[in-house]
Amino acid sequence: MPVTVRFAPSPTGNIHIGNARTALFNWLFAMKNNGNFVQRFDDTDLARSRQEYADAILYDLHWLGIFQDATEYQSRRFDRYEDAVDRLKRDGLLYACYETPEELDLRRKVRRTRGLPPVYGREALQLTHAQISEYEADGRKPHWRFMLPNFRNDPMEPERTEVEWSDLVRGDETIDLASLSDPILIREDGTFLYTLPSVVDDIDMSITHVIRGDDHVTNTGVQIALFRALGAEPPAFGHHNLLTTATGEALSKRTGALSIASLRESGLEPMTIASLAVLTGTSENVVAASTMTELAKLFDIGAASKSAAKFDPEDLNALNRDMLRQMSFADARDRLSAFGILGDQAEPFWLAVRGNLDRLTDATTWWRIVRQGPLEPVNLSAEDADYVRAAFDALPPTPWNGDTFKIWVDGLKEKTGRKGKMLYEPLRLAITGLPSGPELADLLPLLGPAGMQARRP
Repeated sequence: MPVTVRFAPSPTGNIHIGNARTALFNWLFAMKNNGNFVQRFDDTDLARSRQEYADAILYDLHWLGIFQDATEYQSRRFDRYEDAVDRLKRDGLLYACYETPEELDLRRKVRRTRGLPPVYGREALQLTHAQISEYEADGRKPHWRFMLPNFRNDPMEPERTEVEWSDLVRGDETIDLASLSDPILIREDGTFLYTLPSVVDDIDMSITHVIRGDDHVTNTGVQIALFRALGAEPPAFGHHNLLTTATGEALSKRTGALSIASLRESGLEPMTIASLAVLTGTSENVVAASTMTELAKLFDIGAASKSAAKFDPEDLNALNRDMLRQMSFADARDRLSAFGILGDQAEPFWLAVRGNLDRLTDATTWWRIVRQGPLEPVNLSAEDADYVRAAFDALPPTPWNGDTFKIWVDGLKEKTGRKGKMLYEPLRLAITGLPSGPELADLLPLLGPAGMQARRP
């Protein structure tokens, strides 16, 4: 059976860089194993799910370089979930409960005072027909719980029952089912919670590996039991550490924090986001991988730490600068062309300025400076203005190349006695209008004699 993974967000908002980490872990795992990637939308919450969010999620994933082999919507599969419900009811593994949230909370508090774990005590199994009839006459609707296999003969006497698996990230994991409440699979209004549709889908879609955040570790013990109750062998599981801010703050779709859409709009490169999302919180150094193929070579699912993957959003800016510094002209050409950066000078211009860009769009500013001069009038002291005029008079003869600038400033140093900042800064200000930027040795051939004389103070 081919390796098949899935990314299954709820389309209730825009995905953020933490969600992208899970998507990328799945995508790269599939790449490395010649497998399939299923994009599944967990949209059983019909009130909050929106098609526009699903479309936006697909757009974000494609922009990052993730492309699905299949797209599935849980909202189109309710008949399959009903089939599973019928099976579980026939097998006596799904039972109706009538407690209100307030009653359940009170029971948890009572159990704590008795030194017992605050789990559901299966009181609903002891309801009489008369009590059930009374609840229903009062208008109560049942929610339905899956009976965990954590007892021998009497479900009212649970005992330690270990579910074990070898986690792709965390190694050997064990969950004691006796420490958990029977999970609610169906709400009072008849809608499904996450657990049942997810397991049914994983079975039907032949998912071989479930790779997700480590906040699902406990869920996995329950889901393994549910897989087996439905007559299926569980897939392999891997639980990676979650991406958080440097202060440990969790990311949320609701707040829009660090959404892929906002990061894209800020001008960050997709591979910048992908590189940081994948490599942060692993034993690998966080470097700027230029392609998914390169990132796949760095990716090792077992290299993720068990502690949270903390990062500073400023790391994205630093990594983006590294990304642009390494970007070839071939990779930048089409986007530069869209900005009007064309012609024979486009490539040497890119090679000259790429090391000084925070965003690729910053190239337009430097193109404007190279083609038209400083953005603002240059204010030099009278002494510096005299020095620059004399320097422009002493420009070497053409043709100019990468060595011209050194020849020029070596002569100026000998003639004027200036050195360091006094030698270079007035020239840079006159040429670019800015105190820092690309190497003047690279800009000089682009400007040529006419461009230089146009900057003469």
